[in-house]
Amino acid sequence: MLKTFDALVIGDANVDLVIVGCNTLPLPGQEIFVQDMSLHVGGGAALFSLTLAKLGKSVAFKGIVGQDYYGQYVLDQFHLAGIDTGYTKRSDQNTTGISIAINPERDRSFISYAGTNAELHVDHVADLEPIPARHVHLTGYRGSSNHEAFMRIVRQLRASGITVSLDVGWDDTGEWYPGVFELMDGINVFFMNETEALHYTGCAAIDESIGQLKERQKNVVVKRGSQGATAIIGGKVSHCAGYAVEVVDTTGAGDSFNAGFMYGYLSGMSVGECLVYGNACGAQSVQNYGGSTGAVDLTALMLFIESHRVDEESAK
Repeated sequence: MLKTFDALVIGDANVDLVIVGCNTLPLPGQEIFVQDMSLHVGGGAALFSLTLAKLGKSVAFKGIVGQDYYGQYVLDQFHLAGIDTGYTKRSDQNTTGISIAINPERDRSFISYAGTNAELHVDHVADLEPIPARHVHLTGYRGSSNHEAFMRIVRQLRASGITVSLDVGWDDTGEWYPGVFELMDGINVFFMNETEALHYTGCAAIDESIGQLKERQKNVVVKRGSQGATAIIGGKVSHCAGYAVEVVDTTGAGDSFNAGFMYGYLSGMSVGECLVYGNACGAQSVQNYGGSTGAVDLTALMLFIESHRVDEESAK
């Protein structure tokens, strides 16, 4: 009998090498010493999965890692969090992706290698019929290059009664494909950050962008960093202020927010409560180096929320 998970997550998994205190890059033949280096699981889908699993939801991950040490490291961290990796492939074609994050406490710089992540396509979801989860979280949208594939999969999922969330991510091609609004129609919760919202709507101010999304009747959650987050769900706009915490590393904060929001969504909470959980997970994330280091269990998250009460009016 097919096991039914709370969520199946499809997307990237790699490792992040976080370098702290690198004030200058070495010249040829030169060596420099830095304050710290640490290895963490990276990739938006992987970070989302780790946070959601630590909160107590049953999660399965579909992605591709290599037959190398880094691939095994990612799988080991998934297993420790209780994530099912039965749908995760180990590839012989490429090694596991890696991203080097330099000075994450300031203006971050990255050197990245996609590795096995480049082998994953959203069409691979079709291999899983029937889908072993009541909810699917998607990543990896690339505008016109894979828009039709995303449309097919989303239609398939919704026809099967499965709810869908998607984090659109940064468009490094600069296309900002307008067809994204068509894709939004099939998504229950569509995540984007403030800058992405401005680019897709073509607005100069975030209030205008949110107004346009409301007018288009899209179900969107806009992450706004220290300003919190705004949800446009069912034609209603809800805003929740962020938490005032010391920011150490913003890597993965958006993915952590997504997981907190979806924990609330999958638990039947109100939009306001979902925003509170999302903001709390994002706040936990930015206080630690590495995208998943700040992920906590539900008890610890509740304690954080209780001790950092936001204005109740802002979460309605």
